[in-house]
Amino acid sequence: MALEVKRKQRESIQNLVKRFTQKMRQSGILIQARKSRFYEPPKNQLAKKKAALRREQLKKEYERRKKLGE
Repeated sequence: MALEVKRKQRESIQNLVKRFTQKMRQSGILIQARKSRFYEPPKNQLAKKKAALRREQLKKEYERRKKLGE
């Protein structure tokens, strides 16, 4: 999925970069790359519950320490 933009005769570098970024946006390559880069497989129910319980526990511990002035 290569994207190629050739410089036209007497075209400035700024215009070349502008055309390149425009073609990148229109092709959707960047969106696909971001989706695949930050993809996380779905967690199962048990893992979700454990994570939620851990967050609650950490929140309670934070509040307790805040009251003690730590």
